[in-house]
Amino acid sequence: MDRTQLEEWQRIERSIQKRFRKELWTPFITAVKKYELIQAGDRIAVCISGGKDSMLLAKLMQMLQRYSEVPFETVYLAMDPGYSEANVAQIRENAERMNIPLTMFHNRLFEIADKNGGQSPCYLCARMRRGALYARAQEMGCNKIALGHHMNDVIETTVMAMFYASQLQGMMPKLKSRNFEGMELIRPLYRVREEDILRWKRYNGLSFLACACRFTESIARSANGIGESKRKEIKELIRSLKTTNPDIEISLFNSIHAVSIDTFPGWKIGADEHSFLENY
Repeated sequence: MDRTQLEEWQRIERSIQKRFRKELWTPFITAVKKYELIQAGDRIAVCISGGKDSMLLAKLMQMLQRYSEVPFETVYLAMDPGYSEANVAQIRENAERMNIPLTMFHNRLFEIADKNGGQSPCYLCARMRRGALYARAQEMGCNKIALGHHMNDVIETTVMAMFYASQLQGMMPKLKSRNFEGMELIRPLYRVREEDILRWKRYNGLSFLACACRFTESIARSANGIGESKRKEIKELIRSLKTTNPDIEISLFNSIHAVSIDTFPGWKIGADEHSFLENY
């Protein structure tokens, strides 16, 4: 069938299956299988923030459910933590364009984080957002939530921990919740690069939300850019390194899968600290 005869959501799916199969579909499927993210009988809340990553994740999960031999269920869950009416409308419009059946719920998370988070409410906001998503997903009978963190989030988190927290700490492809019994978090975009998500977005003429809270909007309007995140600094650093080493992202990503503990003087497992002297 001619691409022009397809509905928009069908063209978007076809772009994933054809043009961006190697960049999006293949690494998505690889992550699902390699990290055993989905099991038969799962009911997964695919969490949609309205950004490019979570919207792509929703479409990939929808397609996987259609084609997979492993039976699982999905719900597509979006939280309105205090977005403007225009941002809520954009999330709903994009979900409709992409044929994603959206369930949206509302709370006052932005307002609470703004009042109680001091100069850096983003950390508090992130923790509260995840808790709210876990709670609503559990209420809907889900045993997992899926978030749209991609490969660049993984490597940036690792480098940030080295530079600013003095530790080697990564971002896991799946986690068991400590506060919601029986719940897990999965990251199916774990092996997908951000630049490929951006290329897919531009190819389909799509426009998504960035972080749309009042705090980050005020930063974006400031003349001097004070308050820009450390993550942005790391992103710029990796981008500059990429000019001389095009494979820097892949090297960083592969390194967290090949950690040689016997070459480190110290490491932690949970809260327990260990030294190389234990086995010297």
